[in-house]
Amino acid sequence: MFHRKLLALVGGALALALVATQPAFAQDVPDNPDPGGRSESDRASGAIRGEGVLPGRIGGGRRDRVPDNRATRQRAAPPPAVVTPEEIKAAAQALVVAAGATCQVTEAAQPGINAEQQKIYEAACSEGPGYILIEATPPQSFDCLELAGTAYSARLRDPAADVGQQCLLPANQNGLAVIGGWARGAGVSCTVDEAVAIGKSDADNIVYEVGCAGADGYWLERVGTGWDLKDCLQVSSTGGTCRFTTGQEQADGFEPKLAGTDAAGCDVTQVRLMGSNANGRFYEAKCAVEGEGYIARINNEGVTQQIYPCATAQRIGGGCTLTPAPAAAPTE
Repeated sequence: MFHRKLLALVGGALALALVATQPAFAQDVPDNPDPGGRSESDRASGAIRGEGVLPGRIGGGRRDRVPDNRATRQRAAPPPAVVTPEEIKAAAQALVVAAGATCQVTEAAQPGINAEQQKIYEAACSEGPGYILIEATPPQSFDCLELAGTAYSARLRDPAADVGQQCLLPANQNGLAVIGGWARGAGVSCTVDEAVAIGKSDADNIVYEVGCAGADGYWLERVGTGWDLKDCLQVSSTGGTCRFTTGQEQADGFEPKLAGTDAAGCDVTQVRLMGSNANGRFYEAKCAVEGEGYIARINNEGVTQQIYPCATAQRIGGGCTLTPAPAAAPTE
């Protein structure tokens, strides 16, 4: 089963911090809880919590912290040594290497220092996402796409949420292009019109949601050197939610699969994934005509192999639920 966890959300004045080997935060024992559920020690230390989207997917552990831009503004001072754009870029590149990130720095900025008097840098890269970098021991790096995903999730819950330190360089406002390129490399052929990091899988890989213009969207997860791709019909069949895909887009994207079949005349208004076996997947499509619907078996190459009218398909996967079969006529 495919699961997801939300990226750790902003806690008070702090933003997300990532540690590859420890995917979530430990919660200190509250010593003086406030109405929002945070203790005095939480507020002082900046502890933040991971939150699961699907049942039972709440994480534990510890992570480092990235100060938010308010703390940066309050404590920022002119850097004593790094003063020119070339020096800032060189310092950022050195931090990228020391932090083990992959990035050829093309542009860099130094927004300030954190509460520990450690310098904060933002770096844009020649390829892929940029980073927020902390001149700590050891150096810390934070993926701009994951930080943006954290902010997106926080603002869904509270439009006025303090989302902490974010990547601000124009070159780092490239999430749609970067994630869309990854999606195309994974086999997505639609026009990608929305994309964001939405959480982590059980394997601690970042999961991205991709929205498509007029078609079903996807969840995208990097697995090893490749990608695990799941369309939103599959995501919803396992209890997940795609925020960038509407039911009408799914219906419009599925309708071409009925071309050349006995269901070619169906104006699809709703579709669901019923299940799969070694021969492919089974979908139910509801038509605009009252009482008309079909079950379609589509093989693993995406070709429609069989069509079953809902009126006679009660024994296939439990039958149609979007278009229930008509009641039997009463006997004389």
